[in-house]
Amino acid sequence: MSENRREEQTGRSSALELDQIVFIGRTFEEYVRMFDLRPEELRGTSILDCPGGACSFTARACELGARAVAADIAYAFDLESLRLKGQADIDHTMRQLSKVSDGFRWEEHGSIDGLKVERLRALRESTDDMANFPERYVSAVLPGLPFEDERFDLTLSAHFLFTYADQLDLDFHVRTLRELLRVTKGELRIFPTADRSGKRYSQMDELLASVADSGYSVSEVKTAYEFQSGAHTMLIIRK
Repeated sequence: MSENRREEQTGRSSALELDQIVFIGRTFEEYVRMFDLRPEELRGTSILDCPGGACSFTARACELGARAVAADIAYAFDLESLRLKGQADIDHTMRQLSKVSDGFRWEEHGSIDGLKVERLRALRESTDDMANFPERYVSAVLPGLPFEDERFDLTLSAHFLFTYADQLDLDFHVRTLRELLRVTKGELRIFPTADRSGKRYSQMDELLASVADSGYSVSEVKTAYEFQSGAHTMLIIRK
């Protein structure tokens, strides 16, 4: 990455306030189901989780022998601030979910209290790992990433693209998708393919057409994970 791009990202990160970020994440076990992963096959694999947020995937994958790295805009902030922000965001999210619980499938977590336990576990495992292995957690501002071309065998991206379709326009989706593919050597997986209403991203076909000429193999695959009703499909792009 050029120095100009590095400076641009650094400037954008420093201008961002912590209260503009939602710091919440999923557990390793959720990642396994969301992305149809086989934990025994992770050893020796280089993996990027982007945006990684407060997810525990990187910590647990590294314990299994993977070379995992997480990238997120939030990692520009100090660890204690992230811990406090994560706890506050979890409390807020649980209050909001209690108002719209009919839009979710509770087989995954049993109840809002059960979900809170899992979200707090993900926060604890991720921030503990940040304290012990800070080099695994890289500050980055999409659609730019501070990694060389084809650095990772596998890139995972959860609950960002498509999820926030009402806030992120098609151009941002296109540029971010191309950047994720740039740093990926093998396969990019994105979950879910639905927006926050549970409907398939409305501009998916246009987005995929933007990368079709590169010769990538693209598929949409139903997974074993469904918490938000209708959000149970991942996008797989193979290079």
